[in-house]
Amino acid sequence: MPRRMIASELLKLLRAGGRGVVSGEQLSRELGVSRTAIWKQVSALRAAGYRIEAVPSQGYCLLAEPDLLDQQAIRAGLGSGCLLGRQLVCCSETASTNSDAFRLAEDGAEEGTVVLADRQLSGKGRLGRRWESPAGVNLYCSVVLRPELPPYEAPQLTFLSAVAVARAIQISTGLQPAIKWPNDLLLNGRKVAGLLNEMNAETDRVGFVILGIGVNLNMRADQFPPDLRSPATSLLLETGSAVARQLFAVNLLRELEREYLRFKQTGFGPVREDWTRYCNAFGREVRVDMGPHTLQGPFAGIDQDGALLMTLPDGRIERILSGDVTVI
Repeated sequence: MPRRMIASELLKLLRAGGRGVVSGEQLSRELGVSRTAIWKQVSALRAAGYRIEAVPSQGYCLLAEPDLLDQQAIRAGLGSGCLLGRQLVCCSETASTNSDAFRLAEDGAEEGTVVLADRQLSGKGRLGRRWESPAGVNLYCSVVLRPELPPYEAPQLTFLSAVAVARAIQISTGLQPAIKWPNDLLLNGRKVAGLLNEMNAETDRVGFVILGIGVNLNMRADQFPPDLRSPATSLLLETGSAVARQLFAVNLLRELEREYLRFKQTGFGPVREDWTRYCNAFGREVRVDMGPHTLQGPFAGIDQDGALLMTLPDGRIERILSGDVTVI
């Protein structure tokens, strides 16, 4: 059995033991390796941050795990029968989880395939911007969906994703974020998460959609680049406490699956209602920058396609598909 597989199976057996002691004899027998090999793997796991106690003449006990994005643990947290995450790819480093998920989808990956990364080298944000993606602190996640939708309805999934992220933040911290149209999540006016959805489609049908989600979980103030276009924050900075990335990933995928299944059954209406409750601009004056053009007026909600609706001075409703929004 390869060393990596031995370590993975060893962790599985130790987790199954809870906080109890699992005998070295049992581990050796079930893994089909010597007790010396077990000891070497335990030493390697300790070096990686796992707290494993050796109890003389009894065996080993797993006391704590590092905050890693562990495939087995996340699957166990999601439970059997889940749609999102039954195919799960966890990377220590990648250029972009969205790019990875897009390639997997082109190669036929099933709906619900999820790519997670500890670090991104070329994380992508909206409008071609870079998403800062240091290792060990945040969540970088991309999900493959294959909805039966015409392409013009695919942007509805952005709003669905935003609601799911907002709920995952609430569940994990008790904080209630605000959503800024179309796809930023804010805490105290500072950006804590962003979404980037990409699509493959034909004229009349969606082939697949990649839901890209980045959430600043445990980023320190000195880890944010000085040239950010807008102020940013993290759940650590807002609460003073670190958030377990693995648990947050489970919460997020559960909420995303719940929202997606409801969307497939009931359509966009309930998603739009929930999104509006989280929106930070409803009934307020906003400015939308659209390259060389700027519009300002009261925010009047979003339509069935997710377009921003603004009331103009003459009473007409302007429909805006793209731009940077500032609440006045």
